[in-house]
Amino acid sequence: MPQVANVRFVVLIATVAALGGFLFGFDTACINGAISALRQHFQAGPVLVGLSVSLALVGSAVGALLAGAVSDRYGRIRAMLIAAILFTISAIGSGLPITIWDFIFWRVLGGIGVGLASAVAPSYIAEVAPPEFRGRLGSLQQLAIVIGIFVALMTNYVIVRQAGSASSPWWLGATAWRWMFWAEIPAALLYGIGAMLIPESPRYLVRTGRHEEAQSILERILGSGAKATLGEIRKTLRKEHPPRFSDLRSAATGLLPIVWVGMALSIFQQFVGINVIFYYSSVLWESVGFGEEKALYVSMITGAINIGTTLVAIALIDRWGRRPLLLFGSAGMAVSLVTMAWCFGSASVGPDGAPHLTSGAGHTALVAANTYVFFFGCSWGPVVWVLLGEMFNNQIRAAALSLCAAIQWVANFIVSTTFPPLLQGIGLWAAYGIYALFAILSFGFVWRSVKETKGRTLESM
Repeated sequence: MPQVANVRFVVLIATVAALGGFLFGFDTACINGAISALRQHFQAGPVLVGLSVSLALVGSAVGALLAGAVSDRYGRIRAMLIAAILFTISAIGSGLPITIWDFIFWRVLGGIGVGLASAVAPSYIAEVAPPEFRGRLGSLQQLAIVIGIFVALMTNYVIVRQAGSASSPWWLGATAWRWMFWAEIPAALLYGIGAMLIPESPRYLVRTGRHEEAQSILERILGSGAKATLGEIRKTLRKEHPPRFSDLRSAATGLLPIVWVGMALSIFQQFVGINVIFYYSSVLWESVGFGEEKALYVSMITGAINIGTTLVAIALIDRWGRRPLLLFGSAGMAVSLVTMAWCFGSASVGPDGAPHLTSGAGHTALVAANTYVFFFGCSWGPVVWVLLGEMFNNQIRAAALSLCAAIQWVANFIVSTTFPPLLQGIGLWAAYGIYALFAILSFGFVWRSVKETKGRTLESM
Protein backbone atom coordinates (compact mmCIF):
# COMPACT_ATOMS: atom_id res chain seq x y z
CA MET A 1 0.00 0.00 0.00
CA PRO A 2 1.55 3.35 -1.05
CA GLN A 3 2.33 5.91 1.60
CA VAL A 4 0.39 9.17 1.47
CA ALA A 5 2.88 12.02 1.25
CA ASN A 6 0.48 14.82 2.08
CA VAL A 7 -2.85 13.91 3.66
CA ARG A 8 -3.75 17.58 4.10
CA PHE A 9 -3.23 18.21 0.40
CA VAL A 10 -5.48 15.29 -0.58
CA VAL A 11 -8.20 16.37 1.86
CA LEU A 12 -7.94 19.99 0.66
CA ILE A 13 -8.39 19.26 -3.04
CA ALA A 14 -11.18 16.75 -2.33
CA THR A 15 -12.93 19.33 -0.13
CA VAL A 16 -12.78 21.99 -2.84
CA ALA A 17 -14.24 19.55 -5.36
CA ALA A 18 -16.96 18.69 -2.85
CA LEU A 19 -17.98 22.37 -2.69
CA GLY A 20 -19.99 21.52 -5.78
CA GLY A 21 -21.93 19.17 -3.52
CA PHE A 22 -22.56 22.03 -1.08
CA LEU A 23 -24.06 24.08 -3.90
CA PHE A 24 -25.94 21.00 -5.09
CA GLY A 25 -27.54 20.69 -1.63
CA PHE A 26 -28.10 24.42 -1.14
CA ASP A 27 -29.60 24.94 -4.60
CA THR A 28 -32.04 22.04 -4.31
CA ALA A 29 -33.14 22.85 -0.72
CA CYS A 30 -33.32 26.66 -0.74
CA ILE A 31 -36.72 26.48 -2.45
CA ASN A 32 -38.09 24.61 0.60
CA GLY A 33 -38.96 27.76 2.55
CA ALA A 34 -40.08 29.68 -0.53
CA ILE A 35 -42.73 27.27 -1.86
CA SER A 36 -45.73 28.78 -0.07
CA ALA A 37 -44.60 32.33 -0.89
CA LEU A 38 -44.07 31.43 -4.55
CA ARG A 39 -47.54 29.86 -4.72
CA GLN A 40 -49.01 33.06 -3.30
CA HIS A 41 -46.86 35.42 -5.40
CA PHE A 42 -47.62 33.71 -8.72
CA GLN A 43 -51.14 32.49 -7.78
CA ALA A 44 -50.08 29.01 -8.92
CA GLY A 45 -51.82 25.68 -8.34
CA PRO A 46 -50.21 22.53 -6.89
CA VAL A 47 -49.18 21.09 -10.26
CA LEU A 48 -47.40 24.28 -11.36
CA VAL A 49 -45.77 24.63 -7.94
CA GLY A 50 -44.59 21.02 -8.19
CA LEU A 51 -43.12 21.75 -11.63
CA SER A 52 -41.32 24.84 -10.32
CA VAL A 53 -39.50 22.51 -7.93
CA SER A 54 -39.07 19.46 -10.12
CA LEU A 55 -38.24 20.92 -13.55
CA ALA A 56 -34.92 22.06 -12.08
CA LEU A 57 -34.23 18.35 -11.70
CA VAL A 58 -34.68 17.87 -15.45
CA GLY A 59 -31.91 20.46 -15.87
CA SER A 60 -29.85 18.42 -13.42
CA ALA A 61 -30.35 15.30 -15.53
CA VAL A 62 -29.20 17.20 -18.64
CA GLY A 63 -26.16 18.57 -16.77
CA ALA A 64 -25.25 15.10 -15.53
CA LEU A 65 -25.50 13.64 -19.04
CA LEU A 66 -23.23 16.40 -20.36
CA ALA A 67 -20.75 16.05 -17.50
CA GLY A 68 -18.89 13.05 -18.90
CA ALA A 69 -18.30 14.62 -22.32
CA VAL A 70 -17.41 18.04 -20.85
CA SER A 71 -15.02 16.70 -18.21
CA ASP A 72 -13.30 14.30 -20.62
CA ARG A 73 -12.88 16.95 -23.31
CA TYR A 74 -12.05 20.01 -21.22
CA GLY A 75 -10.97 18.48 -17.91
CA ARG A 76 -12.55 18.09 -14.48
CA ILE A 77 -11.50 21.59 -13.37
CA ARG A 78 -13.10 23.43 -16.30
CA ALA A 79 -16.28 21.43 -15.80
CA MET A 80 -16.36 22.66 -12.18
CA LEU A 81 -15.86 26.25 -13.36
CA ILE A 82 -18.77 25.98 -15.78
CA ALA A 83 -20.94 24.64 -12.95
CA ALA A 84 -19.91 27.55 -10.70
CA ILE A 85 -20.88 30.09 -13.38
CA LEU A 86 -24.28 28.44 -13.87
CA PHE A 87 -24.90 28.40 -10.09
CA THR A 88 -24.15 32.13 -9.86
CA ILE A 89 -26.36 33.16 -12.79
CA SER A 90 -29.21 30.96 -11.56
CA ALA A 91 -29.08 32.35 -8.01
CA ILE A 92 -29.31 35.92 -9.29
CA GLY A 93 -32.13 35.19 -11.74
CA SER A 94 -34.20 33.05 -9.32
CA GLY A 95 -34.51 36.05 -7.02
CA LEU A 96 -35.68 38.34 -9.85
CA PRO A 97 -38.46 36.46 -11.66
CA ILE A 98 -41.26 38.24 -13.50
CA THR A 99 -43.45 35.18 -14.05
CA ILE A 100 -43.32 31.63 -12.75
CA TRP A 101 -42.09 30.53 -16.18
CA ASP A 102 -38.90 32.60 -16.13
CA PHE A 103 -38.46 31.51 -12.51
CA ILE A 104 -38.53 27.92 -13.79
CA PHE A 105 -35.98 28.85 -16.49
CA TRP A 106 -33.49 30.15 -13.90
CA ARG A 107 -34.05 27.07 -11.74
CA VAL A 108 -33.46 24.76 -14.72
CA LEU A 109 -30.24 26.66 -15.51
CA GLY A 110 -29.06 26.12 -11.94
CA GLY A 111 -30.15 22.49 -12.25
CA ILE A 112 -27.74 22.02 -15.15
CA GLY A 113 -24.96 23.29 -12.86
CA VAL A 114 -26.13 20.89 -10.13
CA GLY A 115 -26.02 17.99 -12.60
CA LEU A 116 -22.51 18.88 -13.76
CA ALA A 117 -21.23 19.14 -10.20
CA SER A 118 -23.00 15.94 -9.10
CA ALA A 119 -21.19 13.87 -11.74
CA VAL A 120 -17.80 15.61 -11.89
CA ALA A 121 -17.04 15.77 -8.15
CA PRO A 122 -17.31 11.99 -7.38
CA SER A 123 -15.21 11.20 -10.44
CA TYR A 124 -12.53 13.75 -9.54
CA ILE A 125 -12.37 12.70 -5.88
CA ALA A 126 -12.14 9.00 -6.81
CA GLU A 127 -9.32 9.77 -9.26
CA VAL A 128 -7.18 11.75 -6.78
CA ALA A 129 -7.86 9.71 -3.62
CA PRO A 130 -5.57 6.86 -2.46
CA PRO A 131 -7.51 3.55 -2.19
CA GLU A 132 -7.30 3.42 1.62
CA PHE A 133 -8.94 6.87 1.92
CA ARG A 134 -11.23 6.80 -1.10
CA GLY A 135 -14.41 5.86 0.78
CA ARG A 136 -14.01 8.63 3.34
CA LEU A 137 -12.93 11.23 0.79
CA GLY A 138 -15.72 10.17 -1.57
CA SER A 139 -18.18 10.64 1.28
CA LEU A 140 -17.16 14.32 1.43
CA GLN A 141 -19.45 14.82 -1.58
CA GLN A 142 -22.48 13.68 0.41
CA LEU A 143 -21.29 15.55 3.53
CA ALA A 144 -21.08 18.73 1.45
CA ILE A 145 -24.56 18.07 0.03
CA VAL A 146 -26.16 17.67 3.45
CA ILE A 147 -24.29 20.70 4.84
CA GLY A 148 -25.58 22.66 1.84
CA ILE A 149 -29.12 21.46 2.60
CA PHE A 150 -28.74 22.40 6.27
CA VAL A 151 -27.31 25.86 5.51
CA ALA A 152 -30.15 26.51 3.05
CA LEU A 153 -32.76 25.45 5.62
CA MET A 154 -31.06 27.50 8.36
CA THR A 155 -30.85 30.51 6.04
CA ASN A 156 -34.56 30.19 5.24
CA TYR A 157 -35.38 29.97 8.95
CA VAL A 158 -33.30 33.02 9.86
CA ILE A 159 -34.74 35.07 6.99
CA VAL A 160 -38.34 34.17 7.89
CA ARG A 161 -37.67 34.85 11.57
CA GLN A 162 -36.25 38.28 10.74
CA ALA A 163 -38.80 39.23 8.08
CA GLY A 164 -41.88 37.70 9.71
CA SER A 165 -42.74 35.48 6.74
CA ALA A 166 -41.30 34.45 3.38
CA SER A 167 -43.75 36.86 1.67
CA SER A 168 -42.76 39.91 3.74
CA PRO A 169 -40.25 42.61 2.72
CA TRP A 170 -36.79 42.16 4.20
CA TRP A 171 -33.32 43.56 3.56
CA LEU A 172 -33.17 46.48 1.06
CA GLY A 173 -36.93 46.18 0.66
CA ALA A 174 -36.74 42.92 -1.33
CA THR A 175 -39.20 40.16 -0.44
CA ALA A 176 -37.74 37.59 1.94
CA TRP A 177 -38.10 34.62 -0.45
CA ARG A 178 -35.88 36.39 -3.01
CA TRP A 179 -33.03 36.47 -0.47
CA MET A 180 -33.38 32.73 0.00
CA PHE A 181 -32.04 32.32 -3.55
CA TRP A 182 -29.53 35.19 -3.49
CA ALA A 183 -27.89 33.67 -0.40
CA GLU A 184 -26.34 31.08 -2.75
CA ILE A 185 -24.20 33.65 -4.63
CA PRO A 186 -21.19 33.81 -2.21
CA ALA A 187 -20.79 30.00 -2.16
CA ALA A 188 -21.01 29.82 -5.96
CA LEU A 189 -18.24 32.40 -6.32
CA LEU A 190 -16.10 30.57 -3.73
CA TYR A 191 -16.54 27.30 -5.64
CA GLY A 192 -15.33 28.93 -8.86
CA ILE A 193 -12.29 30.44 -7.15
CA GLY A 194 -11.46 27.16 -5.41
CA ALA A 195 -11.68 25.20 -8.65
CA MET A 196 -9.01 27.45 -10.19
CA LEU A 197 -6.63 26.66 -7.31
CA ILE A 198 -6.70 22.83 -7.27
CA PRO A 199 -4.82 20.53 -9.68
CA GLU A 200 -6.33 18.61 -12.56
CA SER A 201 -7.02 14.88 -12.22
CA PRO A 202 -3.81 12.86 -12.86
CA ARG A 203 -5.76 10.32 -14.90
CA TYR A 204 -7.13 13.05 -17.17
CA LEU A 205 -3.62 14.50 -17.55
CA VAL A 206 -2.19 11.12 -18.59
CA ARG A 207 -5.01 10.65 -21.09
CA THR A 208 -4.17 14.03 -22.66
CA GLY A 209 -0.43 13.35 -22.77
CA ARG A 210 0.61 15.59 -19.84
CA HIS A 211 2.60 12.87 -18.04
CA GLU A 212 5.01 15.12 -16.13
CA GLU A 213 2.16 17.15 -14.61
CA ALA A 214 0.39 13.92 -13.67
CA GLN A 215 3.50 12.52 -11.98
CA SER A 216 4.05 15.75 -10.05
CA ILE A 217 0.51 15.65 -8.65
CA LEU A 218 0.72 11.93 -7.87
CA GLU A 219 3.96 12.51 -5.96
CA ARG A 220 2.21 15.06 -3.76
CA ILE A 221 -0.59 12.57 -3.14
CA LEU A 222 1.18 9.20 -2.98
CA GLY A 223 4.83 9.96 -2.36
CA SER A 224 6.95 6.92 -3.23
CA GLY A 225 3.96 5.13 -4.75
CA ALA A 226 3.53 7.75 -7.48
CA LYS A 227 5.71 6.08 -10.13
CA ALA A 228 3.99 2.69 -9.81
CA THR A 229 0.53 4.28 -9.95
CA LEU A 230 1.51 6.33 -13.00
CA GLY A 231 2.66 3.12 -14.68
CA GLU A 232 -0.68 1.42 -13.93
CA ILE A 233 -2.60 4.39 -15.34
CA ARG A 234 -0.49 4.39 -18.52
CA LYS A 235 -0.95 0.65 -18.90
CA THR A 236 -4.75 0.83 -18.67
CA LEU A 237 -4.96 3.89 -20.93
CA ARG A 238 -2.86 2.21 -23.65
CA LYS A 239 -5.62 -0.35 -24.01
CA GLU A 240 -8.33 2.29 -24.20
CA HIS A 241 -9.80 4.71 -26.73
CA PRO A 242 -11.45 8.09 -26.08
CA PRO A 243 -14.50 7.62 -23.80
CA ARG A 244 -17.97 7.35 -25.38
CA PHE A 245 -21.43 6.25 -24.35
CA SER A 246 -21.32 3.34 -26.81
CA ASP A 247 -18.78 1.70 -24.46
CA LEU A 248 -21.65 1.09 -22.05
CA ARG A 249 -23.56 -1.15 -24.44
CA SER A 250 -23.83 -4.90 -24.21
CA ALA A 251 -25.27 -7.18 -26.89
CA ALA A 252 -26.75 -9.51 -24.29
CA THR A 253 -28.36 -7.05 -21.84
CA GLY A 254 -28.47 -3.71 -23.68
CA LEU A 255 -26.04 -2.15 -21.21
CA LEU A 256 -23.11 -3.61 -19.29
CA PRO A 257 -24.31 -5.35 -16.09
CA ILE A 258 -22.24 -2.99 -13.92
CA VAL A 259 -24.02 -0.02 -15.52
CA TRP A 260 -27.42 -1.55 -14.71
CA VAL A 261 -26.28 -1.92 -11.10
CA GLY A 262 -25.21 1.74 -10.98
CA MET A 263 -28.51 2.88 -12.47
CA ALA A 264 -30.50 0.78 -10.00
CA LEU A 265 -28.52 2.22 -7.08
CA SER A 266 -29.37 5.72 -8.34
CA ILE A 267 -33.07 4.92 -8.71
CA PHE A 268 -33.40 3.30 -5.28
CA GLN A 269 -31.57 6.23 -3.64
CA GLN A 270 -34.37 8.51 -4.84
CA PHE A 271 -37.40 6.20 -4.78
CA VAL A 272 -37.13 5.79 -1.00
CA GLY A 273 -38.43 9.39 -0.98
CA ILE A 274 -35.61 11.21 0.78
CA ASN A 275 -35.95 14.44 -1.17
CA VAL A 276 -39.60 14.77 -0.22
CA ILE A 277 -38.27 15.46 3.26
CA PHE A 278 -35.88 18.16 2.04
CA TYR A 279 -37.98 19.79 -0.70
CA TYR A 280 -41.36 19.70 1.00
CA SER A 281 -40.70 19.29 4.72
CA SER A 282 -41.91 22.78 5.63
CA VAL A 283 -45.13 22.21 3.66
CA LEU A 284 -45.45 18.75 5.23
CA TRP A 285 -45.17 19.99 8.82
CA GLU A 286 -47.44 22.98 8.10
CA SER A 287 -50.04 20.50 6.81
CA VAL A 288 -50.11 18.75 10.20
CA GLY A 289 -50.56 21.96 12.16
CA PHE A 290 -47.10 23.55 12.60
CA GLY A 291 -46.75 27.29 11.97
CA GLU A 292 -44.43 28.49 9.17
CA GLU A 293 -41.55 29.40 11.48
CA LYS A 294 -41.80 26.20 13.54
CA ALA A 295 -42.03 24.06 10.36
CA LEU A 296 -38.82 25.65 9.06
CA TYR A 297 -37.17 25.12 12.46
CA VAL A 298 -38.07 21.40 12.43
CA SER A 299 -36.74 21.16 8.86
CA MET A 300 -33.48 22.75 10.01
CA ILE A 301 -33.14 20.20 12.84
CA THR A 302 -33.66 17.40 10.30
CA GLY A 303 -30.86 18.90 8.19
CA ALA A 304 -28.54 18.93 11.22
CA ILE A 305 -29.30 15.26 11.90
CA ASN A 306 -28.43 14.49 8.28
CA ILE A 307 -24.99 16.08 8.74
CA GLY A 308 -24.30 14.07 11.90
CA THR A 309 -25.25 10.78 10.29
CA THR A 310 -23.11 11.47 7.25
CA LEU A 311 -20.15 11.89 9.61
CA VAL A 312 -21.02 8.44 10.99
CA ALA A 313 -20.86 7.06 7.44
CA ILE A 314 -17.48 8.70 6.83
CA ALA A 315 -16.14 7.02 9.98
CA LEU A 316 -17.47 3.59 9.02
CA ILE A 317 -17.35 3.29 5.23
CA ASP A 318 -13.69 2.21 4.95
CA ARG A 319 -14.04 -0.09 7.98
CA TRP A 320 -17.39 -1.78 7.43
CA GLY A 321 -17.42 -1.48 3.66
CA ARG A 322 -20.05 -0.19 1.24
CA ARG A 323 -22.40 -3.20 1.09
CA PRO A 324 -23.04 -3.62 4.85
CA LEU A 325 -23.88 0.07 5.23
CA LEU A 326 -26.41 -0.11 2.37
CA LEU A 327 -28.12 -3.16 3.91
CA PHE A 328 -28.21 -1.49 7.34
CA GLY A 329 -29.73 1.66 5.85
CA SER A 330 -32.38 -0.16 3.80
CA ALA A 331 -33.64 -2.07 6.84
CA GLY A 332 -33.76 1.04 9.04
CA MET A 333 -35.48 3.17 6.39
CA ALA A 334 -38.13 0.51 5.79
CA VAL A 335 -39.11 0.40 9.49
CA SER A 336 -39.12 4.22 9.79
CA LEU A 337 -41.22 4.73 6.66
CA VAL A 338 -43.76 2.09 7.67
CA THR A 339 -44.09 3.92 11.01
CA MET A 340 -44.68 7.24 9.23
CA ALA A 341 -47.27 5.65 6.94
CA TRP A 342 -49.08 4.24 9.98
CA CYS A 343 -49.07 7.61 11.77
CA PHE A 344 -50.55 9.50 8.83
CA GLY A 345 -52.91 6.64 7.96
CA SER A 346 -54.49 6.85 11.42
CA ALA A 347 -54.80 10.67 11.32
CA SER A 348 -58.16 12.41 11.04
CA VAL A 349 -58.77 14.66 8.04
CA GLY A 350 -59.87 18.25 8.64
CA PRO A 351 -62.17 20.45 6.51
CA ASP A 352 -59.09 21.72 4.64
CA GLY A 353 -58.27 18.15 3.56
CA ALA A 354 -55.05 18.11 5.61
CA PRO A 355 -54.26 15.31 8.07
CA HIS A 356 -54.54 16.20 11.75
CA LEU A 357 -52.37 14.11 14.05
CA THR A 358 -52.92 13.68 17.74
CA SER A 359 -50.10 14.94 19.94
CA GLY A 360 -48.72 11.41 20.41
CA ALA A 361 -48.95 10.50 16.73
CA GLY A 362 -47.40 13.83 15.76
CA HIS A 363 -44.38 13.23 17.98
CA THR A 364 -44.08 9.64 16.73
CA ALA A 365 -44.15 10.87 13.10
CA LEU A 366 -41.52 13.47 13.89
CA VAL A 367 -39.21 10.89 15.51
CA ALA A 368 -39.80 8.43 12.66
CA ALA A 369 -39.01 11.10 10.04
CA ASN A 370 -35.73 11.96 11.71
CA THR A 371 -34.89 8.27 12.26
CA TYR A 372 -35.47 7.75 8.55
CA VAL A 373 -33.07 10.61 7.77
CA PHE A 374 -30.52 9.01 10.13
CA PHE A 375 -30.61 5.66 8.32
CA PHE A 376 -30.44 7.31 4.89
CA GLY A 377 -27.67 9.69 5.92
CA CYS A 378 -25.34 6.96 7.18
CA SER A 379 -25.91 4.66 4.22
CA TRP A 380 -27.61 5.35 0.90
CA GLY A 381 -26.80 9.07 0.90
CA PRO A 382 -22.98 8.89 0.88
CA VAL A 383 -22.41 5.26 -0.14
CA VAL A 384 -24.13 5.51 -3.53
CA TRP A 385 -21.96 8.48 -4.52
CA VAL A 386 -18.83 6.64 -3.38
CA LEU A 387 -19.79 3.54 -5.37
CA LEU A 388 -20.62 5.52 -8.51
CA GLY A 389 -17.23 7.20 -8.30
CA GLU A 390 -15.25 3.97 -7.93
CA MET A 391 -17.20 0.96 -9.27
CA PHE A 392 -16.54 1.60 -12.99
CA ASN A 393 -13.23 0.99 -14.74
CA ASN A 394 -11.19 3.89 -16.16
CA GLN A 395 -12.53 3.48 -19.71
CA ILE A 396 -16.21 3.87 -18.88
CA ARG A 397 -16.12 5.83 -15.59
CA ALA A 398 -17.01 9.30 -16.90
CA ALA A 399 -19.74 8.08 -19.27
CA ALA A 400 -21.22 5.57 -16.80
CA LEU A 401 -21.20 8.05 -13.93
CA SER A 402 -22.87 10.68 -16.13
CA LEU A 403 -25.60 8.24 -17.15
CA CYS A 404 -26.20 7.03 -13.58
CA ALA A 405 -26.27 10.59 -12.22
CA ALA A 406 -28.75 11.58 -14.95
CA ILE A 407 -30.96 8.60 -14.06
CA GLN A 408 -30.77 9.68 -10.43
CA TRP A 409 -32.05 13.14 -11.33
CA VAL A 410 -34.85 11.68 -13.46
CA ALA A 411 -35.86 9.50 -10.49
CA ASN A 412 -35.68 12.57 -8.25
CA PHE A 413 -37.91 14.42 -10.74
CA ILE A 414 -40.49 11.63 -10.69
CA VAL A 415 -40.63 11.54 -6.88
CA SER A 416 -40.72 15.33 -6.47
CA THR A 417 -43.37 15.86 -9.18
CA THR A 418 -45.68 13.14 -7.91
CA PHE A 419 -45.55 14.09 -4.21
CA PRO A 420 -47.89 17.16 -4.31
CA PRO A 421 -50.62 15.25 -6.21
CA LEU A 422 -50.14 12.27 -3.85
CA LEU A 423 -50.44 14.59 -0.85
CA GLN A 424 -53.61 16.14 -2.25
CA GLY A 425 -55.05 12.93 -3.72
CA ILE A 426 -54.52 9.76 -1.70
CA GLY A 427 -52.71 11.23 1.30
CA LEU A 428 -49.38 11.10 3.08
CA TRP A 429 -49.88 7.57 4.41
CA ALA A 430 -49.95 6.12 0.89
CA ALA A 431 -46.95 8.17 -0.24
CA TYR A 432 -44.83 6.94 2.66
CA GLY A 433 -46.13 3.41 2.13
CA ILE A 434 -44.81 3.52 -1.45
CA TYR A 435 -41.42 4.80 -0.29
CA ALA A 436 -41.32 2.03 2.35
CA LEU A 437 -41.89 -0.58 -0.36
CA PHE A 438 -38.88 0.70 -2.31
CA ALA A 439 -36.75 0.63 0.85
CA ILE A 440 -37.64 -3.07 1.25
CA LEU A 441 -36.87 -3.76 -2.42
CA SER A 442 -33.53 -1.92 -2.11
CA PHE A 443 -32.44 -4.37 0.61
CA GLY A 444 -33.05 -7.33 -1.70
CA PHE A 445 -31.27 -5.64 -4.58
CA VAL A 446 -28.12 -4.92 -2.56
CA TRP A 447 -28.10 -8.44 -1.10
CA ARG A 448 -28.24 -9.98 -4.56
CA SER A 449 -26.42 -7.60 -6.92
CA VAL A 450 -23.98 -5.19 -5.20
CA LYS A 451 -20.36 -6.28 -4.71
CA GLU A 452 -17.88 -4.81 -2.24
CA THR A 453 -15.29 -2.35 -3.60
CA LYS A 454 -13.51 -1.43 -0.35
CA GLY A 455 -9.73 -1.18 -0.69
CA ARG A 456 -9.48 -1.88 -4.45
CA THR A 457 -7.58 0.41 -6.81
CA LEU A 458 -9.45 2.06 -9.68
CA GLU A 459 -7.21 0.25 -12.18
CA SER A 460 -8.34 -3.13 -10.76
CA MET A 461 -12.05 -2.45 -11.16
